[in-house]
Amino acid sequence: VQLVESGGGLVQPGGSLRLSCAASGFTFSSYGMSWFRQAPGKERELVAGITRFGDNTHYADSVKGRFTISRDNAKNTMYLQMRSLKPEDTGVYYCARQSNWRYDYWGQGTQVTVSS
Repeated sequence: VQLVESGGGLVQPGGSLRLSCAASGFTFSSYGMSWFRQAPGKERELVAGITRFGDNTHYADSVKGRFTISRDNAKNTMYLQMRSLKPEDTGVYYCARQSNWRYDYWGQGTQVTVSS
């Protein structure tokens, strides 16, 4: 199992980024997937989750209306479209596979920095 995030970077407040999570080594469409983030000095927090076929999603209150999670099972890839970014969105973003109500595999993370 391998999860590889990409798309992070430095962006100004109000800007946008799209993160990708490329999955391999398992049947991607059989698992729910999620995005987490960890800001400096803070615990890792759940940002958004999506069911196996993308029919249900959920978001942290802090990102509702600004972030959109999606997936393309044909490409074994999950996405996180981030808009209206704020400095408090800064952190390392991780994708994770959900299995039996726990997260069993994680990517290495991609840094997102929101700063002017």
